[in-house]
Amino acid sequence: MPSNRAFAASVAAVGLVALGHAALTWPPAAVLVFFAGGAAIAFVAEAVVVNLGWLEHHVGPNVVGVPVYVLFGWTGAVYVAFRAALLVTDDWPAVALVAALATGYDALVDHRGVADGRWTYTDDVPGPRVRGVPWWNFAGWLAISAATAGLATLVL
Repeated sequence: MPSNRAFAASVAAVGLVALGHAALTWPPAAVLVFFAGGAAIAFVAEAVVVNLGWLEHHVGPNVVGVPVYVLFGWTGAVYVAFRAALLVTDDWPAVALVAALATGYDALVDHRGVADGRWTYTDDVPGPRVRGVPWWNFAGWLAISAATAGLATLVL
């Protein structure tokens, strides 16, 4: 398991590489809307669940309980899903595919963060869990990744 510092740096690097790629291939307005808008949406959603006491992060630095690296990782993962979706469809069908791809990615990796002690789900919200990850996390990924891709779709 990489150290918390190496983990946060590698997650942030994915977001920065995605941002660089977008800057080279998309109009500036789309880059701004996708990355700034997506980070803002993710930040608000993450802050809500942290402040509800449903999620606790153990890797910093944090702003109101939300690790900064999460914003880079979130937009990076959704960007990769969006570019993959755009290979097979466009416009609003791509948004739906992005939501499915990004949520599928989270289903594959989120439990590792829990197992490695990087975050803890502390909620008692009823419903199913997949490898210790609650259903509402996946619902959040669906909604937030769709909203992020939807913003970009409006300006692409």
